[in-house]
Amino acid sequence: MRTIDRWLTSPWRRSGAAALAGALPVLAFPAPSLWWFAYVALVPWMLLARSAQTGRRAAFDGWCGGFGFMVAVHHWLLPSLHVFIFLIAGLLSVLWAPWGWLVRRFLGGTPPPGRCAAGLLVLPSAWLAVELVRSWQGLGGPWGMLGSSQWQVGPALRLASVGGVWLISFLVVAVNVAVAVLVAVRRSRVPAVAGLVAAAAAASAAWAWAPRPHPDGRVRIAVVQPGIVAGRDSPAKRFDREEELTRRLAGQRVDLVVWGESSVGYDLADRPDLARRIAALSRLTGADVLVNVDARRSDRPGIYKSSVLVGPDGPTGERYDKMRLIPFGEYIPARSVLGWVTSMGRAAAEDRRRGTEQVVMNVGHRLRVGPLVCFETAFPDMSRHLAGDGADVLLGQSSTSTFQGSWAPEQHASLAALRAAETGRPMVHATLTGVSAVYGPAGQRLGPWLGTDASTARVYEVPLAHGVTPYVRYGDWTVHAALLVLAALCAVEGGRTLRLRRTGREPLPRPARTVRESPARHGH
Repeated sequence: MRTIDRWLTSPWRRSGAAALAGALPVLAFPAPSLWWFAYVALVPWMLLARSAQTGRRAAFDGWCGGFGFMVAVHHWLLPSLHVFIFLIAGLLSVLWAPWGWLVRRFLGGTPPPGRCAAGLLVLPSAWLAVELVRSWQGLGGPWGMLGSSQWQVGPALRLASVGGVWLISFLVVAVNVAVAVLVAVRRSRVPAVAGLVAAAAAASAAWAWAPRPHPDGRVRIAVVQPGIVAGRDSPAKRFDREEELTRRLAGQRVDLVVWGESSVGYDLADRPDLARRIAALSRLTGADVLVNVDARRSDRPGIYKSSVLVGPDGPTGERYDKMRLIPFGEYIPARSVLGWVTSMGRAAAEDRRRGTEQVVMNVGHRLRVGPLVCFETAFPDMSRHLAGDGADVLLGQSSTSTFQGSWAPEQHASLAALRAAETGRPMVHATLTGVSAVYGPAGQRLGPWLGTDASTARVYEVPLAHGVTPYVRYGDWTVHAALLVLAALCAVEGGRTLRLRRTGREPLPRPARTVRESPARHGH
């Protein structure tokens, strides 16, 4: 341990170690999917921050760890953004600087049991505040939320139905804090064990008492995944392949056929021949076809990504225009300043236009569906609103064609499990090139994934459920509770500072300690 302490006396080595520690949680996400690792992945990062000699150094450890986390979770964007991804990560990592400072504040030195117990509440709350801020779509959206690593864990999905992915993130961080205390702060092991017991009790209570979705119907939904189509005339070739695959669904009694994002590269009003071909497919299969048009509109200026429902007589008039666009991928923030990014990677040459409201579509006489396009499936609030507005099934249309061979397709497909569990509604995630997936109303996977090597059409038996989950009913209450905890902390710290100033005393600096409670001999 002393050898490690001496090695970390170099500020550069310490910063590198913090960045590496911050990157560790990525292993809990698909494709590695080591979901259990999420419960200890933050421990090295916290042990490093608590041993910082000063609060400033601890904040810098937080920044470095956040940088490592952001680069690791978004590494698949490198082909699109190149070096620009490091600039974005560096800016967003500032959000973790206060978290690093708080780790030292509550776990640094030889903290009394009461302070460690408070840390079990404050540190997860601070982590949620970071996830809340970076979840704004203009900052990249909620990709890589820690709780989403638990998409295949039954008890965690039950927690999602109570408090959304936010509640899972809170408990995962709380477990990490408890483990860090067990490792490094011997005198506070009692509150650490109590924290672990409380986390287990919360998961058990959700498993036992949270309302379970009770299936009350069943529909057959087909996913059409054409696979990679290259070449200058790829939109036309892709349409031909989707048409061919959809024809194979004839006689399979499907209720709805779903194509992926950008499955139609032409405005259907300008190409009535394509609209007629899709309508013919609807008549052949006996089901409406939900396509996604990525094209310049004929009735208004600009390019839109739109989910369009086509029936046996042509477009039904049901249409949803994508509202939340991917920064740099579909628009350039402050293009007049940052437009040069388009010369370095695959950033959007022209900004897409935004839709104005979410839409629940009527399919036939007995099914209502809520479409989301690509990036939007990462946002818990969007699926929650669709469920509240009466959607029977959530539909995500995506592409991920640009990111073949990376971890992005698997990570994207896994998000639908969280959205299904949060809302108690089944969710279909249909893509152009994989991974496509379908989940039941409890977040359980229905049938096999369609991987990135698949070019096929598959029919899924999808159970329907219409109960209201606590998350749909009460919304982001976990986030609100976390913000109240942080507000209370600010009030307590502010009052303490005022009292010290009135008495003419300055707060004494707390001596820094290493993970074995020996004085730290390093800093920045």
